Amino acid sequence: MSAHCMLSGAQPCFGNNISHSHRRTSRRFNPNIQSKRYWLPSEGRHVRLRLSTKGIKTVDTIGVEAAVARIRARGVRV
Repeated sequence: MSAHCMLSGAQPCFGNNISHSHRRTSRRFNPNIQSKRYWLPSEGRHVRLRLSTKGIKTVDTIGVEAAVARIRARGVRV
């Protein structure tokens, strides 16, 4: 579960490497997961979130309180 975004739920997807001879081998596309610490004023503490870069931009737009509410609505413990 390490390559999952807590906010958007982004997770690895799978595809193929295709060589010059057109031989296919399996590969994995991982989301760009970053660990970021935010101050949560309502609880008076910091929370560390594992977010994709798109998730970080979403937190910047909607705010950390709304983002944590969405994460908890998905059933993820913060």
